[in-house]
Amino acid sequence: MQASSAVCGRSSFTARVAAQTSAARRCSRGGRLAVQAKVDLQGAPRVIRGKCFITKDNIDTDQIIPAEYLTLVPSKPDEYEKLGSYALIGLPDEEYPTRYVEVDSMKTDYPIIIGGQNFGCGSSREHAPVALGASGATVVVAESYARIFFRNCVSTGELYPVETDERLCDVLQTGQEVEVDMVADVLTDLSTGKKYSLKPLGDAGPVIDAGGIFDYARQTGMIKAAA
Repeated sequence: MQASSAVCGRSSFTARVAAQTSAARRCSRGGRLAVQAKVDLQGAPRVIRGKCFITKDNIDTDQIIPAEYLTLVPSKPDEYEKLGSYALIGLPDEEYPTRYVEVDSMKTDYPIIIGGQNFGCGSSREHAPVALGASGATVVVAESYARIFFRNCVSTGELYPVETDERLCDVLQTGQEVEVDMVADVLTDLSTGKKYSLKPLGDAGPVIDAGGIFDYARQTGMIKAAA
């Protein structure tokens, strides 16, 4: 799948949310993926600190969560957790000797993923951002995203997809402590203090803050909240 700039993903985003929530009324009974957990900053600003995990270009959804695990149902808490334990398990061992989620662990030590170009290419499976969110990932910082992956991050509310013009995957190393400030739009290497510019999330940010497209639609009155 061709890479898509997050700017393209954000343009007229509010209008697309309205259109998608209209469609949601028609399929909310059985069509879309329901999940158990979302990014939860507990009312704090969008500032994430932690170890980063470095990936390169063209990380596809089969590397993020292989098709054999798509039978797991994210609306079931135990299967949601299990889905997270398989996040990024499709990465080749020879290129990625450090596992994103260790064997026999359900959560990652790396809440921040650094990518290159075309992150999330391949199939349109919503399980990809859900698996990353279930594993404990909070934000991906990449040069560009596949359009559908970007939109799935937003619609599920599982993950902040942040774009940058900097090729951070060639600068940082797995295990480095960084801070991703999505308020000031800057990433800081905490070992050196060096800062790198990020592109703003724009209208996508509040949708993820709300927990995804359905929660955002309910909070803003686009669809009725449950009684």
